[in-house]
Amino acid sequence: MVEMSVLGPADVRRALAAADCADIEIRFFAESTATAPQAAAAIGCELGQIIKSLAFLIAGEPCLVLMGGDGQVEERTLAAQYGVGRKRVRAANAAQCVEIFGYAPGAVPPVGLRCEVPVWLDEGLRRYGVLYAAGGAPNAIFGIFRARLERLCGEVGAAGQSRYLAMRRS
Repeated sequence: MVEMSVLGPADVRRALAAADCADIEIRFFAESTATAPQAAAAIGCELGQIIKSLAFLIAGEPCLVLMGGDGQVEERTLAAQYGVGRKRVRAANAAQCVEIFGYAPGAVPPVGLRCEVPVWLDEGLRRYGVLYAAGGAPNAIFGIFRARLERLCGEVGAAGQSRYLAMRRS
């Protein structure tokens, strides 16, 4: 098996620039921002404003769920989007995160992934105008207006299907 290189903040910057978002600045912190509570503390925002980019394999197919920091993915909800049982929904492990998505867990951004995958957004993200996402390293974050995030990720998917899913709040 060939070991895949880990992508980083420079890859996120390139993806943002290619999407006409070169003005978005990735901020770096001395402390880790790999978890939602760490990121919220570093930025000084509400936990729900932090985007947890969670990598999943559904019936073997990769997807990314952009979850508010105060929410939890409901596997049944995600499985229903693919017409499979919840037991077919699996969180990607660390090696799969790097191999498929390009980044280590805690550093996965919503853009600049190794390959194109469906992206689902947590309905709870609609509560905020400004959100904060991982910037490709466990100490890197960028702020983004929700409307820009929707444009980057596609608020509506194939056949007009909404990319927003209702998930559980903590």
